[in-house]
Amino acid sequence: MTLPYQSDFIELCMQVGVLKFGNFKLKSGRDSPYFFNAGLFNTGAAISAVGRAYAAAVAASDVSFDMLFGPAYKGIPLVTATAAALAETQDRSLAFAFNRKEAKDHGEGGSIVGGPLQGRVLIVDDVITAGTAIRESIDIIKAAGASPAGVLLALDRQERGGDSGLSAVQEVREQFGIPVIAVIGLAELIQHMQDLGRTAEVSSMRHYRDRYGATSADRAGLTD
Repeated sequence: MTLPYQSDFIELCMQVGVLKFGNFKLKSGRDSPYFFNAGLFNTGAAISAVGRAYAAAVAASDVSFDMLFGPAYKGIPLVTATAAALAETQDRSLAFAFNRKEAKDHGEGGSIVGGPLQGRVLIVDDVITAGTAIRESIDIIKAAGASPAGVLLALDRQERGGDSGLSAVQEVREQFGIPVIAVIGLAELIQHMQDLGRTAEVSSMRHYRDRYGATSADRAGLTD
């Protein structure tokens, strides 16, 4: 069963072209029946809706945090929109920050923009593929003397990555011992399309899941 904010988010993704169905070649070499491109959240209305979806996902979780951090580059608008939505919808006005790809050697200098990294920091990004951006973010947070509280994502593809049989999300959980919250996962996407009667898309996604789904299905939320 998908929650209202999850269904609304999926509909938004389809409306603005962030989520497409068909046949797509991924960087991994896999042929995927769907493609997700968060870079197409490129209007004020769309990014505002994304922020509300992220805030709703946080509210539905039990993760405790003091501030937000968005890794450059896609994490920058996402963390900004999420911070604004938390203030607007949950009356939580929290500090947020993001990093520069290259440190600035003039003006205020440094590589971090926004509030100082302190306390428990929630990392905000779009998806986890190799997990590189998350690892870099954790290093940045720890170097500042703060601690990572968890990761907030738009989508968990819930498919295994390397030889471990775990998904990229599961690998982050296992390696760093922090929770990962996703607005939607493949399970919710399949359920929503099934509710819409989109049988062709449901069939292709289930076939893809059967072939590439993470081994630890109970922990990845892959069971129907």
